[in-house]
Amino acid sequence: MKGSTFTASASLMLAIICALAGSRQMQAQDGKNPYQTSLAPLDQYLMADRNAEIALARSAAPPSVAKDATVMVLGRHGYETAVEGTNGFVCNVDRSWMDQFENSPEFWNPIRRGPVCYNPQAARTLLPITLIRTRLALAGKSKDEMKEGMKAAIEKGELPALEPGAMAYMLSKQGLLNS
Repeated sequence: MKGSTFTASASLMLAIICALAGSRQMQAQDGKNPYQTSLAPLDQYLMADRNAEIALARSAAPPSVAKDATVMVLGRHGYETAVEGTNGFVCNVDRSWMDQFENSPEFWNPIRRGPVCYNPQAARTLLPITLIRTRLALAGKSKDEMKEGMKAAIEKGELPALEPGAMAYMLSKQGLLNS
């Protein structure tokens, strides 16, 4: 009986998610999303208060982890280390260009912020993806050019294989993942 209740709940949740995704895609197709085709001016993605971005990044993980984590903030040329940590975790605030390339009408939305804190394995193997995608986005590359740039990074060996146990915290209630 429990299994069928879970299945029904999961099916309902999936239907809601699909409906919301469909409405977002329709909004983009209607031309109401000004961020769907290219990078907005860089200043719109930057947080004016560096300390606020540090606090937002740290809000992704439990305080016992975040207090000793390295924190990276977005600068004019990409992510830069704002706080050197001691526990191997790395926290940052992802921007909209970290979303999936396909069917993401808010891919260039400067309002979106996603606090994330990587454990040491993820910091070594997942964080480089963020750094490369950010470099490509800030260079003014289109989505297609970014995809090609990511493929090239893989071919050049710039992205290490994912390590077992890699995970990230995304516990913040302060981020804005959907506008």
